[in-house]
This record gives sequence, structure tokens and C-alpha cells, in this order.
Amino acid sequence: MSLPIIQYCPGTLAKGFETYSSSCHRKLFYGKSVSHILNLTSPQQDEATLAAFLENMKRISLSGFQTKISMVLDKNVLRLTHEGEQGTHILKPIPSLLKKRDEIPANEHLTMQIAHQVYGINTAENGLIFFKSGEPAYITKRFDVKDVKEKLKWGQEDFASLAGKTTLHSNEKYEYSYEEIGLLIQKYLPAWRVEIEKYFSLVVFNFLFSNGDAHLKNFSLLESTKGDYLLSPAYDLVNTKLHVDDTDFALTKGLFADGFKSEQYKRNGHPSKSDFTAFAQKIGVAESRIVKLLSPFLEKHPFVETLVSQSYLSDTNKRGYMLMYNAKRNYLIS
Repeated sequence: MSLPIIQYCPGTLAKGFETYSSSCHRKLFYGKSVSHILNLTSPQQDEATLAAFLENMKRISLSGFQTKISMVLDKNVLRLTHEGEQGTHILKPIPSLLKKRDEIPANEHLTMQIAHQVYGINTAENGLIFFKSGEPAYITKRFDVKDVKEKLKWGQEDFASLAGKTTLHSNEKYEYSYEEIGLLIQKYLPAWRVEIEKYFSLVVFNFLFSNGDAHLKNFSLLESTKGDYLLSPAYDLVNTKLHVDDTDFALTKGLFADGFKSEQYKRNGHPSKSDFTAFAQKIGVAESRIVKLLSPFLEKHPFVETLVSQSYLSDTNKRGYMLMYNAKRNYLIS
């Protein structure tokens, strides 16, 4: 695999850049001029890099099906963290086993950019980066780092912990409903009326963009500068249906704790606007706000198409991505 020709910022996907834009340098890399090419060969092609990655993985506390590597920004170069060192970024190389796996970094990058740029969802800062051998990887800035030198972090609690799903049973993080997460937000957040709207938009987004892995550990609370807790920036947003035969929802109960489905849902096998309206009501979104929160997901499709066209997905997967998005949007309109 050779290095790609860069025409769009590998961070923002803005046109006319041969590396990261100044905006991306500022947001993703603390204002430093970081290259879009890592000083590493892909672990798929270099045994020394693979060994270093395996050692690094022992020290990182993040879980999931994708390999997550702790990186630190040292002046203007990203490198692997040393033992006892606080990382600033997470690197996710191409994973193994899944179909179209070479496209997963570009898929996650695109999906995260759409969430933020099109729908205004607060997301972890992110971009694509490339090994010297040309393979892409997904890079994201850690939002839980408070002070790198002092190794201080902001408090963070995922919803698996809040829901008491903390055993080693691998499927526990899926055994819940999105309504029940909403009730936990009401329980634990004093400013829940603001945060519940953000949560509602994220659930709609995950449906619309076929993120079938939005389980309990992929929603978190994060300590704020004021010492209280708010929803963390969104992370791990990816169109999983490009790679696996996924259902609409990761959580086994779906939207509702009691398994409610509208008549349209029963006919089509997919939720409709009426299901999401009822869901919003159940989790405490103000009646007057529901239409306004749903409107962007029904109206902003031209901007989605622009970002997909400027993404680093292959042309075939760009078409597949848009087909899936348009199919889900049609269900949402009904």
C-alpha cells in the first residue's frame, strides 16, 4: 500500500489541503504542526512495530474490538507512550477479522466528522493519519486528560458502570435499552434537561448512520471544569453495517424498556419518526423541542453527501455508505 494523494484535510475533510489544515492542527494537535505521516511502519508489515504495539496495549485502559494504542505528542511528533507516561492521543490501526477492514479508519473518521460538522454533536477531536507504509489509522485526542505533566485526568464514568453492568460477562454492555440510559441521565445529572437533548440527538444519529455498536460503554459522563458531570464528547461513532450484518440498535431492548414499537416499526422492521418522538417523550425531552431536534436529521442531507464524497473511503464504499444513510433517512421520515 502506498501513501495516498492528499487533496482534503485528513482532519476536517476541507478541500484544498495536502496535509492537516491549520484548524485541525489547532483542535487536534494543540496548535502544533504535526505531519499526517507517522514515523512508524504499519504493524502489519513490521514485526518491531507490532511488538511495540502489543507492549503498549498492556498499559492502556480502553476496551473494545479495535486495537487502541496510546500516543503522546512530543513537540510536534506523535510517538508511542513510555511506561508511566500520560498519553495525549489514541491511535486505532486497521483491525483484524472484519470485512472491508482497510476502510474502518476512514469510516470512523467520516462518521465522527458528519456528527460534528453536520449535526453539531460534541465529538472527540479526530482525524486520519498514515503509517510510512501507507496504511491509514484513526487518531483521536483524549478528552479525559486534564494535565499531561502531572498525569491528571478528568473524572469519567461510562454507562455500563452506572447501570451496574460491571462483570466480565461480555454481553452485559448490550443488555439494556436507550430509554433506561435516559433515565440514568435524569438520575445522575442535575442539568439533565440540557444533556438529555444531546443524548436524544446522539441516539437518532446512531440509527441514521447505522452505528450498531452504540452499547453502554460507548456513552459516558465526564467531569467538567466546574466539578459537576455532563455527557462526554461522543466517541466510537462508525457505520458498523459496512463491516458486519448489524441490527438497528446495539442494545438488546432497543429504544424502549418495555419493547414498544409503532405500527410503522412493526410493518417495516425499522423505527420511524413516531418511534423517536415517543422515545423523546419517554426520556423527558420537552414536547416543544422534539420537532426542532429531529429536523436537522431530515433536512441536512446535502452536507452529508459532500463530506462522504470528500472522505477517504473507496468509491464503492462511499456509494454503500450513502445507500445505507438514505435508507435509514427514509424510515425516519415515515
